[in-house]
Amino acid sequence: MTDLLGRQYLDDALARFREAKSLGDRAMAQVSDEDFFLVLDAEANSIALIVKHMTGNMRSRWTDFLTSDGEKPDRQRDTEFETAGDDTRDALMARWEREWTLVLETVGALEPDDLLRTVLIRAEAHTVVGAINRQLTHYAYHTGQIVFLAKHFASAEWKSLSVARGRTAAYNAEKMGQ
Repeated sequence: MTDLLGRQYLDDALARFREAKSLGDRAMAQVSDEDFFLVLDAEANSIALIVKHMTGNMRSRWTDFLTSDGEKPDRQRDTEFETAGDDTRDALMARWEREWTLVLETVGALEPDDLLRTVLIRAEAHTVVGAINRQLTHYAYHTGQIVFLAKHFASAEWKSLSVARGRTAAYNAEKMGQ
């Protein structure tokens, strides 16, 4: 039973990671290059900076996940919130794809017996379950920011990523066969 529950958890975690990536992909596809880098105010992050931060976090957390601290010594987190000269949309999107692949492959390789192992993040001990949940929450949080900004920039041209406004009853009827 424990292996079955562990496998279910890992499969569900993978599905949630894929869902977060898909939401981000579909939202970012709806914004121009200019809007991708647009910062709304001095305290805000652009979509580009959110991508840069998320991918820096992903590389750090999921590289050697079971064997090294999730905060790698070479990570320069503060620079993830600054646009550098080589931060083109293409480069950041390539990084997005590469680091999501790392996340999905790493979680996909885990076995139920790994779930109660201890991993470190900034020298703080977490079970593998706790570390996965921490990252799921973190990525969902930032994906929501990306979706919010993309929806703002797309405005009337926005194509809903879920049930469109005013379409709930029709959606439910279709899903429930009514």
